[in-house]
Amino acid sequence: MTTLPTLNGPSVAPAYNRAPKSLVILLHGYGSNGADLIGLVPHWQHAFPDTLFISPNAPQPMPGMLDAYQWWPITNMDAQARINGAREAAPVLNAFIDQQLAKYGLGEDRLALVGFSQGTMMALQVGLRRSPQVAGILGYSGMLVDETGLDSTKVKPPILLIHGDADPMVPVAALHHAGATLQKLGFEVGGHVSPGLGHSIDMEGLQMGGNFLHKFLA
Repeated sequence: MTTLPTLNGPSVAPAYNRAPKSLVILLHGYGSNGADLIGLVPHWQHAFPDTLFISPNAPQPMPGMLDAYQWWPITNMDAQARINGAREAAPVLNAFIDQQLAKYGLGEDRLALVGFSQGTMMALQVGLRRSPQVAGILGYSGMLVDETGLDSTKVKPPILLIHGDADPMVPVAALHHAGATLQKLGFEVGGHVSPGLGHSIDMEGLQMGGNFLHKFLA
């Protein structure tokens, strides 16, 4: 039996160290780490005093790079390679989610997944398939990697996708493709394109993301 890697990374506890009533797991992009996305929390924390934010490092260290991790290696941009990578990483992330929900006595309806770039790919890969249904999925600058089985899933979590129209890493067309595909499959999908924004998150996107999460977790 294969032992799955154990994820860990920085977290921000609820105000006054209260027991969390909801959980947000932030999934960083390729070559980054959990400390990167935990930097989003100060923009949202005031509206979520009972929420625990956790930003785990991806399971694979980047060869030759310090404090850099990947959910799967990007050796080329082949679509099947992305599918294989996301599928291989999914059990690791699912195990981490299960562990955290059990640790804090929370249900899936109190969990939101937030991703950036490759982390968004993982948030969609896992969040669209977890049952019971998660509270919501917020994805920045990412794409829908694997559509397999989504036509028969009974879970339909709300989704918000945000992207810059000047993104040189993941073209904004990925947002439009994901949104159209998921809407056809019956998912509730919101989308926003930030004019002139590259592979990043701007203040408007942060505010929209916070408002989206607030609808389900506050």
